[in-house]
Amino acid sequence: MSVLQPAVVASIADLELAARLVVEGTRAGPHRSPFRGFSTEFQQHRAYRAGDDLRHLDWKLLGRTDRLYTRQFRDTTNMSVMLVVDTSASMGFAGPDGVTKLRYASVLAAALAYLAITEGDAAGLLVPKMTSEVNYFPARGGRAHLRSLVARLDRLEPAGAWQPARVIARAAELLKRRGLIVVLSDFYDDEDETVTALKRAARRGHDVVLLQIMTRQEIAFDYRGDIEFEDLESGARRVVPAESMAGGYRAAVGDFLTRWRTRAEQHGMDYALVPTDTPPSRALRSYIVKRDHRPRALPR
Repeated sequence: MSVLQPAVVASIADLELAARLVVEGTRAGPHRSPFRGFSTEFQQHRAYRAGDDLRHLDWKLLGRTDRLYTRQFRDTTNMSVMLVVDTSASMGFAGPDGVTKLRYASVLAAALAYLAITEGDAAGLLVPKMTSEVNYFPARGGRAHLRSLVARLDRLEPAGAWQPARVIARAAELLKRRGLIVVLSDFYDDEDETVTALKRAARRGHDVVLLQIMTRQEIAFDYRGDIEFEDLESGARRVVPAESMAGGYRAAVGDFLTRWRTRAEQHGMDYALVPTDTPPSRALRSYIVKRDHRPRALPR
């Protein structure tokens, strides 16, 4: 299947169809679901056998019985995936192809929900309102739920600021058992508070994924001449000489992106920088392959 470019996918009026096309574009080659095999539950002990993983030895039982036993675990067969989408005004920025960061994030979130639900898992959605409230779709399975979730994603509009720490904390609370929290954002807002909320979500036992959605222009800053920029959240405007500030800007953005990647890795979270000119199926496949090769988590 040919890879559909972001502008083509974003222009498809039926977001569920777009999500299905994105998912089908990832299914070349064998990979296990990115949602399975994360949560494991203790099942039983058995006598140690040569070649068993030493990490699974029950050392306490060895101390009591003077015999080696291996702990066996059962994979949880259903994963709850909570999608957290940044709808702040900065997500309304678009690249040259006209695709905004929010539309790209919505397509990717819809594809993740489609993938989870069609493989027997559950998907939910949490997006901020302009007030202190949130729009919340509980993590459920089934086609009817998928259609409702995707329809909400399709109506998202960028506006104002958001409080990522509050929204992420709420997502962690609403997942009643260990699950997967996927945050799709440019991560411009409240950096330290957001990291703290992500760490707390991880400490609650959730697997946390950060998908940083950026346009190529924000990363490369390939503008020329005097350019007028507008802060999408405050409305402030400023004319700047692009060439003279490009070096400092790129260095600052490079530091910003490195900081997010490093912090995520330090705290055991998955991280991916996703430029909006990347075909969504390629971005999703890259994410699946990365999770496919990570070691299975041991019980906490």
